[in-house]
Amino acid sequence: MGKNKLKIKWLLHAVIGFLVMGLGLSMIGDAVVVKMQGADFLDWFIYGTVSLAVFFAGLSFFGQAVVFKSLMTLSDKKNKVS
Repeated sequence: MGKNKLKIKWLLHAVIGFLVMGLGLSMIGDAVVVKMQGADFLDWFIYGTVSLAVFFAGLSFFGQAVVFKSLMTLSDKKNKVS
């Protein structure tokens, strides 16, 4: 894979990962507020579970960005050795 392609994928995954993780954390906070307001168990439980899934999806995107960054670094080192 070309270096420019890796860089685009790295940037895209990193930005999406940060945005989705932030959304998930906001949703978790919102689920806590819903719970503290005395909502039914299923209301806050389902909302909290979905928010955790969103957060971990963002973490997964960010993890993939780290993989792309590592591939870019390895590609740079390989080119310098050659």
